Amino acid sequence: MDNRGLYIIVTCNMIRLGGMVARRVACANMWPIELACRQVSSLGPLAAAFNTKQNVQFKFQWNQSKTGLFGLPELKDSQGFHELKERCITNAEALVQEVISSNRKRNVAVIFDDLSDELCRVADLAEFIRLAHPDQEFALAAQDACIAVSGLVEQLNTHIGIYTALKQAVEQGDINTESDVDKLVAKLFLQDFQQCGIHLGDKEREDVVVLNDRILRLGQQFSAGCHQPRVVRGDVLPPQIRDMFYVEKNGNIVVSGQHIDSPSDMAREAAYKIYYWRDQQQEEVLSALLEDRFKLAKLCGYQTFGHRAVANSLGQSPENIGNFLSSLASQLPDRVAKDHMAMSNMKRRTNPMCSPLSMWDVPYFSGQARGTWFSLDLEKVCEYFSLGVAMEGLNELFQSLYGVELVVEDTREGELWAQDVFKLSVKDSSKLLGHIYCDFFKRPGKPHQDCHFTIRGGREKSDGTYQDPMVVLMLNLPPPGWRSPTLLSPSTLDNLFHEMGHAMHSMLGRTKYQHVTGTRCSTDFAEVPSTLMEYFASDPRVLARVNRHYKTGEKLPEQTIQKLCATKKIFAGTELQAQLFYSAADQHYHGRLPLPGDITSCLESVQTKFHTLPYIPGTAYQLRFSHLVGYGARYYSYLMARSVASAIWQHSFQADPFSGDAGGKYRRECLEHGGGKASHLLVGDFLGEQMEPGQLAAALIQELDIKNREVEEALACQ
Repeated sequence: MDNRGLYIIVTCNMIRLGGMVARRVACANMWPIELACRQVSSLGPLAAAFNTKQNVQFKFQWNQSKTGLFGLPELKDSQGFHELKERCITNAEALVQEVISSNRKRNVAVIFDDLSDELCRVADLAEFIRLAHPDQEFALAAQDACIAVSGLVEQLNTHIGIYTALKQAVEQGDINTESDVDKLVAKLFLQDFQQCGIHLGDKEREDVVVLNDRILRLGQQFSAGCHQPRVVRGDVLPPQIRDMFYVEKNGNIVVSGQHIDSPSDMAREAAYKIYYWRDQQQEEVLSALLEDRFKLAKLCGYQTFGHRAVANSLGQSPENIGNFLSSLASQLPDRVAKDHMAMSNMKRRTNPMCSPLSMWDVPYFSGQARGTWFSLDLEKVCEYFSLGVAMEGLNELFQSLYGVELVVEDTREGELWAQDVFKLSVKDSSKLLGHIYCDFFKRPGKPHQDCHFTIRGGREKSDGTYQDPMVVLMLNLPPPGWRSPTLLSPSTLDNLFHEMGHAMHSMLGRTKYQHVTGTRCSTDFAEVPSTLMEYFASDPRVLARVNRHYKTGEKLPEQTIQKLCATKKIFAGTELQAQLFYSAADQHYHGRLPLPGDITSCLESVQTKFHTLPYIPGTAYQLRFSHLVGYGARYYSYLMARSVASAIWQHSFQADPFSGDAGGKYRRECLEHGGGKASHLLVGDFLGEQMEPGQLAAALIQELDIKNREVEEALACQ
C-alpha cells in the first residue's frame, strides 16, 4: 500500500530435539518407556513444542468444531474474504456518515479510529494471507480484498466532508473533552490527509495522484533493477579467476553479487567493480524517482521529501538527523582505522604483495575474523541453541522484565495456514494480553524475509473492554527433524530476539487508539524495542541461561559464551560506518533538488565525508540500494534506533539484564504508549533528559568503545 492519506490504516506493520512426537514413536517400540518420557518431561512446554517435528494428527483438538483462519468463522474457506470485504465497506460508509453528521455525538478522532480499525482488520489480514498462504485460492481471494480496501481508501483520501470535519476538530477543538492523546491522534490523522494533498485545489490534487502513481511505478522498477545480475564477456576477466564465476554456454560471465566469501583478492575486486558498475537506465529511474518525490513534497507544502518523510518522528527533522550523522562521522575515523589496520594485516598475511584495503575486502575479512579469531566451532555451539531452548529463554526473560509469560495454545482445525505454525498467548498475572502466531519454518512459496505482521491492533473498545492485539512473526528456519531440532546460528538467534522485540511492543502496548498501537509509530522509534532485544541476545548473562545442548542438556562453558559474545562485536566500528554512509547518502538524495551534480558524483562526495575507504571510480553503489524505495529519507532509522536502544540499555539494563524494576518502568513509560506519545518526548522522559543529536551520537560511540574493549579482553584471555 502506498503512503497516501490514511496510509497507516492500511499499511501492514511488518514496516526476524528429538521432539515429543519422535519420542512417542520410539516409546511405542522400545521397552525403556519411563526413561524416554523423563527426557521429554525435562523440556519446558515451549521447548517441547518448538523442538518437535510437527505431525498434523497431534496438532488439533479433534473434539472442537472447525473454525476459519485466525479463529474467524468467515474464513473457513476463501469465499469468506468477500463477506469480510463487503462488511468492511458497509461499516466504513456508516462511519463516514457519522463523521459528517450535524448530530454527531462522538469526537472525530474516535470515529476515525473505528474507521481505521474496520479497514485495518481486513487489509492487514488480507495482505498477510496474500503473501503467506500456500493455497493459491486463499491468496487470490485475499489479494482481491486488498485491492477493494485500497480502492476504498483512495475514495476516503479525497473525501472533503470527513477532512473538513477533522480539520475543524483539530483547529477549534472537538465536541467532547479531549486528552493530549486524543489531540495527538487527531493531528496524526489530519497529517495523513494533508500528505496526500487533500487540502489543495482540484488541479494540484490531480497532480498529487499522478505523482504518487508514478512514484509507485518507478519504485517498483528501481527495486527490480537493484537485484539484476550483470553479464559480461568472458575475456573481461583474467583467465585465472574466470572459473570462480558462473560461466554461460556462450562463454559470458554472470556476476550476481560481490563474492564476499571468495579468498581471491582479484575475484572480489572484479565482482565488486562489475556488479556495482554504473548503469545508465537504472540511474535515470532513480533520478526520476527522486525528482518526483521532491515535487510531491513541495506540492504538499514541505521543503523537501525528507521533511515530509520524518514529520512526527524521533529524528524530528532532516536538520536534526544531519547533525546526528555528522557528529557520528567526526568521531569514527580513528576508531575505524584500527579495524582497517587489522584487516590490512590479515590481507598481507595471505598475500604480501597485495593492494591496499578496499571496499570489496571489508565483508570478507570481517567474516574471516569472526570465524577464526576465537577458535570457536560455531557448528558445535549451535547445538546449544535449539529454537525451543531459545523460546524458553525468551519466556524467562519476559517474565523477569515484564511479568508476562508465553504460553503455547492449542489451535482449532482451520485456524492455521500451515501445520507447523504455533500460537502463543501472552499473559500477565491477571489477564490475556494478546496472541503471537509463530510462522518460523521454511516452506515452498513462502516469502524469504524475517518480519512482524500486525493482524489486529490493540485498542480500547466502546464497551470498556480491550481489543487484544494479534500478530504474526515470520522467520525462515529449517524445520526440526526426527533426530534433531532447529538449531540457531548467532545471527538467527539475533533475528529471533529482534522480531520478538517487535511482537512484545505490540503485545504490551495499551493504547486507546489502534491507529497508534504498538509498532504503529514513527519508523525510527518502531525499531527501538526490537533493536534493544539484540543487546540482550549479545549479553553473556542472558546467553548463559538461553543455552542447553539438545542431546545432553549440558550448558556451554562460561568462557565459550564470552567468546561467542565477543565474536558478535568484532569490527563493530566498520559496520557502524557502513550504516552511517548509507544513511547519509539517503538523506542527501532526499534533500533539496537539483543535486550539485549527478547522483553518482554526489555519492562520491558523501563517501568522502562519511567513509574512510575511498570511492571506486566508475561504480555506483546507490543503484543497488533497494532500501531507497521502502525507506526513502528514513534509512537513518536503524542508526538512530540503535543509538536510543544503546542509551536505554546503558541506562536501565546493562547493570542487570533481568531487572524487573527496570523492565516494568520501560514497559510503562515506553512500550505501553505505542505511537500515542511523541517519540522524542517519550524517550526523553524515560531517560530523564531530551537527547540532542550529539548525545545520540555519543551513545553509539560509548557503546563502540565498550565493544572494542570487550573484544581486546577476550583475545587477551586466549
